[in-house]
Amino acid sequence: MYSFNETTQEEALIIANEWHYEEPYNFYDLQADIEDYEEFIHPETRKNTYSVFRDDNELIGYITFNNNCDSIEIGLGMKPNLTGKGLGECFLNNSIMFTQTLFPSMNRITLRVASFNKRAIKVYKRCGFKEVDEITMDTNGSTYEFTEMEYNINN
Repeated sequence: MYSFNETTQEEALIIANEWHYEEPYNFYDLQADIEDYEEFIHPETRKNTYSVFRDDNELIGYITFNNNCDSIEIGLGMKPNLTGKGLGECFLNNSIMFTQTLFPSMNRITLRVASFNKRAIKVYKRCGFKEVDEITMDTNGSTYEFTEMEYNINN
């Protein structure tokens, strides 16, 4: 069982400064994009960010929320040494349930994932997300392809 709490400054600094992923996933290091990094480490710009803990009180991830009127866009991050070990589905399913608790009137959850991240896309699909679009975005000092995905709560 996981618990979700608003991210403290101490947790934000641990995530931003100590969580480093192996290539090619180092794309997700918060330090890879100075704007993302600055937004994450400052409490006034880190709104709607929650830390995720296992029942042994270990910090294992975070989730961010952006209300888009008719949907909630989420962003997820899992502690680097826990990725690729079959824990993503449980993490995502708990995150979906938490999102539904926070935003009970929303019918859709959306997210964007780097298109090269086939591992994450597989997990999202197993949890009920569908691919809805491919987009190009400027981030981390370059241009990347992203897959937009959607989870319909009422289906």
